[in-house]
Amino acid sequence: MKYKNVCVEAIECALPPEIITTDELENRLAPLYERLKLPFGRLELMTGIQERGLWERGRLPGDQSVDTVEKLLQTTGVDRSKIGMFVHASVCRDYQEPATACDVHRRLGLPQSAVIFDLSNACLGLLTGALQIANAIELGQIDAGIVVGTETSRALMETTVDELVADETLTRRTVKDAFASLTIGSGSAAILLTNRSLSRTGNRLLGASVLANTEQSALCRSQVDVTAGGRSDGQTMKTDSETLLREGVAVAAKAFERFVAEIGWDAAALDRVFCHQVGKAHQKLLFETLGLDDAKNFATFPLLGNTGSVALPTAAALGIESGFARPGDKLGLFGIGSGINVVLAALDWKTTLPSSAPTPPETLARFLALNAG
Repeated sequence: MKYKNVCVEAIECALPPEIITTDELENRLAPLYERLKLPFGRLELMTGIQERGLWERGRLPGDQSVDTVEKLLQTTGVDRSKIGMFVHASVCRDYQEPATACDVHRRLGLPQSAVIFDLSNACLGLLTGALQIANAIELGQIDAGIVVGTETSRALMETTVDELVADETLTRRTVKDAFASLTIGSGSAAILLTNRSLSRTGNRLLGASVLANTEQSALCRSQVDVTAGGRSDGQTMKTDSETLLREGVAVAAKAFERFVAEIGWDAAALDRVFCHQVGKAHQKLLFETLGLDDAKNFATFPLLGNTGSVALPTAAALGIESGFARPGDKLGLFGIGSGINVVLAALDWKTTLPSSAPTPPETLARFLALNAG
């Protein structure tokens, strides 16, 4: 798919205030580690994840999504009356119904005429939502749209730890299914797309390639029991991490062939690449398979973990804000999600708008240090 009239005005993110290190998490798992004789430090060694963030206890995804979109609106200065589509696209949402997008839309004071809906596509939610908005802009149906999402990992983390400590039937083999659940972090991100006639930046979304292999849809399964008030209890996830890694990268390799043919950018043409953030093994295999220079990648997983659908846009937001990506760069947004779905998008970046609520310099410095050299 190609676009002639779509611009990405800005990508904003918000980082949670509470930090839990991998060492702290392993200390909570001490009974399991001792029972199975697992070495401490194993989790960080295998994933490269040092820490991850958590939102305040009881804070709903929609609460944070309101704040993230407000930040985006202030940064771009867009007239709210121009928003013709509003999508909430994270895995986490406030209730099963109504759509979380409805309450967030109300609190933001967006137009009643806007198309409003939740979208679910695992870790590709925000990127998929951005393409839905881009399609509507290209068709002339709307002038602008926003996709937002907030992932909250506290319930999954706490349930997983409790179950692993309590289940004395686990073995070194069976515990692997819960491994990915210990890498999940929290975060929030939002993207504003506009018709190029309204754009102040000229940041063109040139197109995207998509590909799926749904024969592998059972490799990662998550479910949530939602109680009154939107509180999630008993959230669980089982993941065949090794197979998902291998099969996901295989689909990405085929999708990249389509990307090169459709967009005309090969590995050498890309200046910077922002990927879904899983861990160091995923990053290494993906870049080796696609023939990409690792120096073009902006990693966030060591400090944020895997933040689901907001991982890729958060990496892009931080990479752009920090100056890792500069005006004139050709940017690749490469998303792989369970299902398996792959979306590879091409962005011609021209202008970076100053954030209305900048990330603290010391925080940006930590991310830049991760990606130095």
